[in-house]
Amino acid sequence: MDDGGLWPPDSPWVRQAVLRTPRDRYAPAAVRVWDGHAAVYTTVDRDRDPSAWADAVYPDPYDATVIDVVDGFAASSISCVSVVADMLDSLVVEPGHRVLELGTGSGWNAALLAARAGDGLVTSVEVEPGLAGAARDRLDGRAEVVLGDGAVGWPDGAPYDRLVSTYAVDEVPWAWVEQVRPGGRIVVPWGRLGHVALTVAEDGRSATGWMQGLAAFMPARGTDQGQTFSQVQAAAPDFVESATEWDSTPLHLDGNTLFAVRVLLPEVRVTTEQRDGSGGIVARLHDGRASWAVMNGARTRQGGSRRLADEVREAWRRWQDAGAPSVYEFGLTRTPHGQHLWGPDGRM
Repeated sequence: MDDGGLWPPDSPWVRQAVLRTPRDRYAPAAVRVWDGHAAVYTTVDRDRDPSAWADAVYPDPYDATVIDVVDGFAASSISCVSVVADMLDSLVVEPGHRVLELGTGSGWNAALLAARAGDGLVTSVEVEPGLAGAARDRLDGRAEVVLGDGAVGWPDGAPYDRLVSTYAVDEVPWAWVEQVRPGGRIVVPWGRLGHVALTVAEDGRSATGWMQGLAAFMPARGTDQGQTFSQVQAAAPDFVESATEWDSTPLHLDGNTLFAVRVLLPEVRVTTEQRDGSGGIVARLHDGRASWAVMNGARTRQGGSRRLADEVREAWRRWQDAGAPSVYEFGLTRTPHGQHLWGPDGRM
């Protein structure tokens, strides 16, 4: 974090809180690590392999530590420290603020919030009883952990000065806006690819704000995540092959491109990797249901009822025609009647 200049300069307290609140004190004895070859999560046990466990708990700043897996999908994690720092900076927590956190997980983020706001001023909601109990023990009274559905917030403690969600939603629940005071701030991951900071209007009838950054987030527990790429490809083995007319490198290197694809094709999932030695990028696309595509060097393979590579290329073209706006040029407004994602000058 120091070497990369990743600490938020306007919130020096974040670095201090992270250094004083080690991740390992909030990590379970067994964590999960993705095996790219077997395409599954494997368990790393602290007592059996303390070195591997430490590597998983303290990965690089852009990697999370998975602590729970459900049906083959990561369901809870200790978020990557770069994103935690960015979201805490966006939340603008001050000493004395009353904070509602949705998605306790390990309890580490709640501890960081308490380090800033003050002990006893953070309420954290967790839906999974085992995670809630373990986090409550680790926090030891610094923050209150309650068992409940984050989608409804925690009205018993409202109004709050700040609200933060540690999981992604496609639509910000209106209950969250109702439970934050006018002028208060809400930071929430939107669409699993970025986070937005909303300010509640003085009349309490809306909340609006700008996208703050990029990162991949897990959805709420219980969300139907569809099928994996391998499952979709196996179910639709027939494919067409063609020459690649578009370099997929931006999908790997440019988060703004990925965000634009997410806005224009919300159901399409994109994963990329760099081919060993060649420097080329392999992009895998699927819709979680019935269609897939692989863009690999000069060739594209597509299967299923849709031609996802063609759709992604068209989304990229539309984004370019709109002036290639960055994620920071998008914002979101929530009212009692619904939610509106807006871009620069209404483009896209």
